[in-house]
Amino acid sequence: MVFALGVVLFALGIAVSIALHEAGHMWTAQATGMKVRRYFIGFGPKIFSYRRGETEYGLKALPLGGFCDIAGMTAIDELAPDEEDRAMYKKATWKRLVVMSGGIAMNLALGLVLIYGLAVAWGLPNLNPPTTAVVGSTACVPAAQGPAPDYALTPCSGSGPADEAGIRAGDTIVAVGGTETANFSEVAEETRKLSGPHDFTVERDGERLTVTVPVQPVERWVQEDADAEPHLETVGAIGVVAPPGVVEHSALTAVPATFGFAGDMFTLTVERLIEMPAKAVDLWHAVTGGERDPETPVSVYGASVLGGEIAERGIWEAFVLLLASLNFFLAIFNLLPLLPLDGGHMAVTLYEHVRNWLRKLRGLPKGAPVDYMKLLPVTYVFIVIGGAYMLLTLTADIVNPIQLFQ
Repeated sequence: MVFALGVVLFALGIAVSIALHEAGHMWTAQATGMKVRRYFIGFGPKIFSYRRGETEYGLKALPLGGFCDIAGMTAIDELAPDEEDRAMYKKATWKRLVVMSGGIAMNLALGLVLIYGLAVAWGLPNLNPPTTAVVGSTACVPAAQGPAPDYALTPCSGSGPADEAGIRAGDTIVAVGGTETANFSEVAEETRKLSGPHDFTVERDGERLTVTVPVQPVERWVQEDADAEPHLETVGAIGVVAPPGVVEHSALTAVPATFGFAGDMFTLTVERLIEMPAKAVDLWHAVTGGERDPETPVSVYGASVLGGEIAERGIWEAFVLLLASLNFFLAIFNLLPLLPLDGGHMAVTLYEHVRNWLRKLRGLPKGAPVDYMKLLPVTYVFIVIGGAYMLLTLTADIVNPIQLFQ
């Protein structure tokens, strides 16, 4: 039941994201004096519509996107007599760019709102965790650990061995007892073998220091592998804690944190977008029976299923983060200078502006609007390739979906 609710809620979140994207175009067009003929969510057969003022609003059967029909988006658009002076292609360059970027701005704004809510309600995860053994903090070392199911650590107070030896937050542990360590897992593994004073090598401000740490013997439940039963064992511990995976924020500190986190997400999204063409091979491999790479793209259907699985396990913070990442992807994808995307129309508008500016310098009148009919072959190629990619992604999501939880 919760799974189905999660799928529906995430699909609804996608629909709202698309609706707001198109609303961004509509509101900016209306604000800059253009005529918006239609505003629809979905494609295909019309389910219902109503008219308010000069605009028809409605819903169509196929929830694969939406559209905002603005009079005179291109020079080949047929215009009614009352639309001649309000045609989009006749408006100033800055107005056309504002309208074309309105949808992108709405997705970015929605993504920021979702991230801010995530920061206040749950905290923000670290998208770039250190790959080395950077010390987040030092602490006392509990002497024992309780039994299943909680395996609760006994209380402790004061400083721990690492703190007493002079290890500080921000230090990177690079060797334990003479054994090189690359990450926290290796530091923990080597430390468990020790007891009493041993040398630890740390990097601090570009220098390597060796400190002697009195490794403390403690009792911990240890499980050798996934099939083995946990058993109590005496191991070594020094009281170092890795940087937190999630950082909590107040309503005030969440503001700068939101923009910083959004910047990291923006960078990661651009990287994923650049990788998309190469991922077609991995998607085909998944469709033909190979293992599904969790880094491959997902369709609207696949994202909704992932949202359902996340909701089923009560990880609502991941649900919100997934929806925020979708909005950033929509914004960045639409910036691509390819028709029929917003970025393609923006590229044409900027080309016309630069061309007319150069013509003005030469004493020539403005040139004619770009002939979109000549751009149709390139547009069709992009639509066919993009459609095939979407179909391949959807097929992979159906026959070999990404498994977040085993």
